[in-house]
Amino acid sequence: MRILLIEDDTKTSDYIAKGFSEAGHVCDVFDDGRDGLFQAQREAYDVIVVDRMLPGLDGLAIVRSLRAAKVGTPALFLTSIGGVDDRVEGLEAGGDDYLVKPFAFSELLARVNALGRRPPVQEQRTVLKVADLELDLIRREARRAGQMIELQPREFTLLEVLMRGEGRVITKTMLLERVWDFHFDPKTSVVETHISRLRAKVDKPFEAQLLHTVRNTGYSLHAPRTG
Repeated sequence: MRILLIEDDTKTSDYIAKGFSEAGHVCDVFDDGRDGLFQAQREAYDVIVVDRMLPGLDGLAIVRSLRAAKVGTPALFLTSIGGVDDRVEGLEAGGDDYLVKPFAFSELLARVNALGRRPPVQEQRTVLKVADLELDLIRREARRAGQMIELQPREFTLLEVLMRGEGRVITKTMLLERVWDFHFDPKTSVVETHISRLRAKVDKPFEAQLLHTVRNTGYSLHAPRTG
């Protein structure tokens, strides 16, 4: 495989590059975030291994930029930042795996080999559709039956989460985490209030209801069901 390593610690990068070479892989090394991002966009790689703390541009920004540019190369974060929230942040930024330093090279190699065996990632959708409701993630526009719907930023994010989970029940706790970044219940009606506003814009002016309350559980957005 051809691997891109973005790591600013020379001792670590030399050690990893030597190990990859001995395993039969080709490894290009960059110690600056901006240079690494440019290289990842310019050349084709099978896997990218990237530190989070880098000069020029941090690892999270690198991976986010690659995903925004539709570069689907598998990315593994290799970093000393190892808290649960940090790992979640890395994966949600578009990372495919996360390994905390200090590490065993045999595990790094196994994880990189596993990523290299994955089939190519499908291009991420930029327009979500449920029935006649459309959400353009690039233009930040919502339409139903061709009619523009004016949404506040938080309402847009809320609708995006519901549409990505089409047909599934999204709990209040999940919405608090994904929309408001709350990892606790603030004991307010913020979710219910925003759902009510969203329903007034997305459902009430139209014939069919898409946004449904699942009693004592959460909410579900789906096309009208027949039968």
